[in-house]
Amino acid sequence: MDLQKQVKAYILEDEFKITILQNRVNILNYTSVGHFDDEKVMIWKDSRCVIIKGKKLTISKLLHDEILITGILKEIELSE
Repeated sequence: MDLQKQVKAYILEDEFKITILQNRVNILNYTSVGHFDDEKVMIWKDSRCVIIKGKKLTISKLLHDEILITGILKEIELSE
C-alpha cells in the first residue's frame, strides 16, 4: 500500500517545492502570484509566501502549478 501512495505522490506531485538554481528559481504547486516587478516577486501557497528579490527578474515559465523566475537573484525569503 505504501508503494501505491509513493507512485501517486510522484505522478501528481502536489507538494509545494522550491528549487533554487543559478539565476533562476522554480516553484511547483503555488496558489497565486501576489506581486511582480523586475526587482521583487511574491508567490503564495495558501498562507506561505515566497519573496524573491533581485534585478531584472522575469517570469520565464508560467503554468497553473509551476512558475520559473529568472534574473539576478539577491534574496529569497519564505514567510509563514
